[in-house]
Order: sequence, then structure tokens, then C-alpha cells
Amino acid sequence: MNEILKTSHTYDADALWRKDKDHFIHPFTDFSVFHEQGCDLITDSEGIHVADAHGNRFIDGIAGLWCVNVGHGRTEIAQAMAEQATRMAYFSTFNNLSNAPAAELAAKLAELAPAHLNHVFYSCGGSAANDATIRLVHYYFNRLGKPNKKRILSRRNAYHGTTYLAASLTGIESNNWDFDTLDHLVTHLSEANCYRCPQGMSESKYCDHLVKELEDIIERIGADNIAAFIAEPIMGAGGVLMAPEGYHKRMQAVCRAHDILYIADEVVTGFGRLGHFFASEAVFDTQPDIINVAKGLSSGYAPLGATLISDELYAVLGTPQRKGGVLSTGFTYSGHPVSCAAALKNIEIMQREAICDNVRKLGPYLETQLKTLAHHETVGDVRGSHFMLCIENVADKTTKDLLPVEARVGDRVAFEAQQRGLIVRPVGHLNIVSPPLIWDRGVVDRVVAILDESLAATTATLKRDGYL
Repeated sequence: MNEILKTSHTYDADALWRKDKDHFIHPFTDFSVFHEQGCDLITDSEGIHVADAHGNRFIDGIAGLWCVNVGHGRTEIAQAMAEQATRMAYFSTFNNLSNAPAAELAAKLAELAPAHLNHVFYSCGGSAANDATIRLVHYYFNRLGKPNKKRILSRRNAYHGTTYLAASLTGIESNNWDFDTLDHLVTHLSEANCYRCPQGMSESKYCDHLVKELEDIIERIGADNIAAFIAEPIMGAGGVLMAPEGYHKRMQAVCRAHDILYIADEVVTGFGRLGHFFASEAVFDTQPDIINVAKGLSSGYAPLGATLISDELYAVLGTPQRKGGVLSTGFTYSGHPVSCAAALKNIEIMQREAICDNVRKLGPYLETQLKTLAHHETVGDVRGSHFMLCIENVADKTTKDLLPVEARVGDRVAFEAQQRGLIVRPVGHLNIVSPPLIWDRGVVDRVVAILDESLAATTATLKRDGYL
């Protein structure tokens, strides 16, 4: 039985479950089970733990959703938000108006980012940041007299969001079943997946293969028709896919040679998950023209996204296009003062407590310990970096064949883990571990022990049900 997290609130858990099931349309709902099972209601949190409406306590193994980087229940962030809301909760940032937290945060982001990224466009989250970025990129090339440069290159199994254009950038096929996408604007390249690269191909040859594919697509479409290439440094929801060594640097070089902008989607990898505020330059030795961030920017305490734009692009975007013309794009909540206040306090905590240092020190240990789970019959791969990791479950380790979809192997592992006091994320045949950045060795050992038990229990139920 899970430990109980003491809370100051009491809930009628059954009534709350019913209200949620009857009225809340959840993102990514599996309606094959939702109408009967509903959702587990998480009602309280503290540090690395969350609790459900019954008071059962769990280790948060997914940081809410890649984002609660400094942990739950940080009173400093809550107080900063409350103080700002009391002073001024909201006012427009359109035209000639601004606010202090938005200005302070923009300067702070410019300080933390690679040196050429000195300009910030605010949005309300990762999907909106990616959507707004593409609109700005198209505007940029229109201003340069290159109106044909519209095509965006993305990758299969990439995740860039669910707003209309961001969903089109997303290359996870099942995400867009029966939804329309803007196919005339987006071309998807192969994902960089070292676990499933062509048989017998070395890592360096695989990198050559992927770079050659980019070059061939540019030749086929024409560089004059391509505006940008967008990539996550490590693919997140698509399976925590690791690219071969040197991939991002070489892909950027090809883009630069053809006047194609390089956009790094650091919505997940930014703000400490790989041990740095920004991973593109520090980890992957690239200098993107644009970096998009969200999630860890505010540690999930308030919705906020940001697009960081290079000096070179801003020289064009910041020039009036005609008499009476303005940069006519943005959101009511662009630079929302309460969200920006949360982000500023979040960054302050991260720097004061050296949280990125903790990730750099503890990340390799977490990786090593999780890899010990490879002894399980169903574990084909354990991959990722630092606090961004994934277990890929398979039917056969030699062939890498997957279990049938109806086996719901990822769900089984997540269920067994939750019964033992740990929440991990199931994505099809995968289980993702992306915890708050404040774990220590003791927590890592406990989590690995739970997963060890959970994988053994899952194997037993798969055999019981005839899937193995």
C-alpha cells in the first residue's frame, strides 16, 4: 500500500472522479478505457511526491509532464506569483506597453542563452511557441523578398505540439489520426534513432545516411522553397530518441549552406533536463537561429512559452515593413506578468541551488542504474541522457519486434509502478522517466527497485495473457 502524503484538504474522491469523467475532455484521452475507468485525480504535491484524492503518495517520475523541474510546492514561486498578482495581475503588452517581469525575464533569457540569441517573443506554452515561430520565420523571408521559402523540414516521430501548425510539424503518425494537417507546408525526414538504425550500419555511417537524406530532400524540393529545419535535441514524446554523435552539428551546417534556418525545439531539453539551461550549444555544439522553450521555463507553475531569436533575424523583424505597419502577431497573454514572475523565481532557485550541477552529477548515475533493467525479458533498450530517459519494451530482443498494440505493455508497466508508489509515463510500448531535477541517489535507487519489480510483474501478466 502506498504511503500517505499528509494534506490540508479533504476531497469526496468519488464525486470528484465523476465530475472529471463527465465534464473534462482530457488531452490524449484513450476513450477505449476512459468511459469506464476515468482518471486518477492528483490533488496534492510536495517536493518529489504527488498524492491522489485518496491521499496515496507517489514518487513523481515525470515531473508533471517534463516540466516541474524544481519540484512541487515551492512557496517562493507561489509567493512571487501572489505578490505580482496583487500588484498587477495583468495588463496588455501590445504596441507601446510592457511590464516589469516580462522585461526582466527577457533580459535574463538573453543572458542565459547562446550569445547571439538576444530577443524574446512570448507565448503561452510549447505548441504556441512553435506555431508562432513558423509564422515569424515566414514573415522574415517575406521581408527579405524570398516569399517562396515556406516549406518547413521536420522529422518523423518528432513532437512539436498540437495546435494546427505545430501538429503538422509533429511527426508521430498516431497523433494526427483523423485530424487534418498542413501537409503543403511540412516535409518529414527520418527520425534519428540509433536503436533502430539500419542493420549492420555503424553510428558514424548512420549519421552520414541521415545527413545525405537532408541533402537529397533539399535538392528535390529546392533550397529556395525551404524556410527552416526544426528539431528537438533529443526527441521527447517520440521515444527519447538519441541521434548519432555529431548529427545536429552536421545538419545545421547543411542548413546554413542552403540559407535554411535551424530551429531548436528545447521545450523539453531546456532548463536543466540535460544539465544546462540550454542544451543546443552546451551539449550538441550547435548555434540555432531560434530556440523555443516552455515547460521548465516556469517549472510548470504557470503557463509560459518563449521563442528566442537571433540578432540577425531581429535586424529584419525589428524593421518597420511599411508606413503604419506593425508586427501584427502575438497573444493576449504574451509576457503575462504573473507567469514571468514565476519564471524569474524559478531561474533564481535553479541558480541558487545549483540544480543544473545536480543533473550533471546525478544524471550519469541515473542512466547507469536504469540500464541494469535490461536483464528483463521485455526490455529492448534503455536510452536517453541525464534526466530524460526511456525504456523500450519489445517482444523479442534479437529482432526488436514489438508486442501487439492490444498488449498495452507500456500501460502495464506504468500500472505496476503506480501500485508500488511511482508514476512513470506510458507511451505505447515505451515508458518514459523524466523526473524533477532534485532527485538524489537514494531516490534513484528506490525508483530503479520499483521499476525492477514492475517489469517482472509485467512479464508475468504478459505470459499469463498469452503475449509472450
